[in-house]
Amino acid sequence: MLRAGIVGLPNVGKSTLFNAVVANAKAEAANFPFCTIEPNVGIVSVPDERLEVLAKISSAKQIVPARVEFVDIAGLVKGASKGEGLGNQFLSNIRETDAIVHVVRCFEDDDVIHVSGSVGPARDIEVINLELILADLTQVERRMDRTRKQARANKEAQYEMSVLEKVAAELNEGKSVRQIELSEEEAELIKPLTLLSAKKIIYAANVSEDDLATGNKYVEEVREIAAQENAQVVIVSAQVESELVELSEEERSDFLESLGVKEGGLKSLIRATYDLLGLRTYFTSGEKETRAWTIKAGMSAPQAAGVIHSDFEKGFIRAETVSYNDLVSSGSLGAAKEKGLVRAEGKNYIVKEGDVMLFLTN
Repeated sequence: MLRAGIVGLPNVGKSTLFNAVVANAKAEAANFPFCTIEPNVGIVSVPDERLEVLAKISSAKQIVPARVEFVDIAGLVKGASKGEGLGNQFLSNIRETDAIVHVVRCFEDDDVIHVSGSVGPARDIEVINLELILADLTQVERRMDRTRKQARANKEAQYEMSVLEKVAAELNEGKSVRQIELSEEEAELIKPLTLLSAKKIIYAANVSEDDLATGNKYVEEVREIAAQENAQVVIVSAQVESELVELSEEERSDFLESLGVKEGGLKSLIRATYDLLGLRTYFTSGEKETRAWTIKAGMSAPQAAGVIHSDFEKGFIRAETVSYNDLVSSGSLGAAKEKGLVRAEGKNYIVKEGDVMLFLTN
């Protein structure tokens, strides 16, 4: 299961948001720096309205959604790359994630301490991005020191050295690795370094309940920075989400309506994280259950079958496949077959988002 790390400065609402994300999580949320020391981990269901529709068509007794793992990581402060605060631990925890959800404080509240004394999204983002860049620069320079001697007589080492020098130069200019133009070969070469600023990122702009529907000037600051990185921004209110957890479905709808929104930012954040990780969903559906299966974009039918069980990949014969839209418009699998919409796909078929599949195996 792929995992996303929730990061940010202390007291920006990370743990409050994490608690809401995993609903029953027990991450402590309090008004003092480094409240989170050990990372909290929670498995989150990905909201997907298609599951209910498929379950009705199949008369399924159970629904099993796709899932993503979220990790609530200790707050970072300036100097983390040099070990300040919980710096080394923080950076180590980020290294173990596949993507980053960067929570940025976009609300004013005199009762909630800000480590810098005032709300400033651009400054806060720069602090964290810079610490990741500095940590990466240290790692790249160490690798360069090891490669330099080999490069005197080894062409592969010479090429590696040229790539490392290119990355180091850009890092020294304050660029994250994800902003550096790298060829596929260059990116593959530095992949083993698991550089922190190479990880894909979503900015979660944490606002007060009054700004959930419209955003505010702080959210616009975040959007300007995200645009430069081709990153996504999701508006959330950690406080609102923490309150929604305690309400019934009907009460949630009424509360959100009073705030001028149809849903909180949480569902959007989970979906955006799922997409950011390069994940796709296919479905299996029958009387027993309707289930969403998670695969990486570009997986073949046998590989998708292997997500269910490794033996399915080894013994793959073919996959009876119909798109979600075709199945729904037909009203049943039988009707879809009569219309010729159910296809027999072989080993080279690349599974598409929303495929409904039945695997035939040895």
